[in-house]
Amino acid sequence: MTFSLDQFRLDGKVAVITGAGGRGNSIGRAYAMGLAAAGAAIVVADLNGDGAQAVADEIKASGGKALGVQVDVADEASTLAMGKAATAEFGGVDILINNAALMVDISYDNCETISLEAWNKAFAVNLNGALLCARAVIPSMRERGGGRIINQTSGGAFPATGLYGISKLALVGLTTTLAKQFGKDKITCNAIAPGNVTSDAGKMLVPDDSPFIQFLNMTCALRARGAPEELVGTALLLCSEAGAWISGQTIHVDGGWVMRP
Repeated sequence: MTFSLDQFRLDGKVAVITGAGGRGNSIGRAYAMGLAAAGAAIVVADLNGDGAQAVADEIKASGGKALGVQVDVADEASTLAMGKAATAEFGGVDILINNAALMVDISYDNCETISLEAWNKAFAVNLNGALLCARAVIPSMRERGGGRIINQTSGGAFPATGLYGISKLALVGLTTTLAKQFGKDKITCNAIAPGNVTSDAGKMLVPDDSPFIQFLNMTCALRARGAPEELVGTALLLCSEAGAWISGQTIHVDGGWVMRP
């Protein structure tokens, strides 16, 4: 087998990206624009239907193919409708990026005081949502001869110190399970663990003058913060033929914050 840069191309592929139409400067939008530039048709899925359509329109204005879909990832019927919409528009699904998550709007109470309602809501979106979206598209991937699933975890899961990190660490477990169970169908599943990103949501949660940013500046091998677009290269590797032999892995993209052997 001879390596070619064409292995990074996604021409003819269909990618569903959840959480891609919410806050303006977002990781989801960066994924959508990046994969569209690589040739994929993009299903921009978000709880904010207008936001999803806005990003889809942006892709189409740049010459790409896109569909905006409103989806509640915590609702099975909604995720199944998303999968059906993708198939109706583009013929099927090859790539799923489970990017939708609660982060800013999650409870940061400690385990002694957090309400069970807040706990369950976080897992309904951050973990169950990824499972439901995967189940909505895996049959199509199997029919098309394989596929790629990417789950968005977080550097904040290593180690987990609160509900957000716990839910994201659980997502790593789902990643390895999906990789093992569907590998024979030529479906890979990997996770990306971003560090502190200068998305609108990231800066809302952790402002530039936060003591945590000062801590990261002292501990990261490179720099504390990265732009959403700096995650796209890793996503492209995991989505494309270039990454066909990678599965069950969590890749940290964080400037050297979390280092794992």
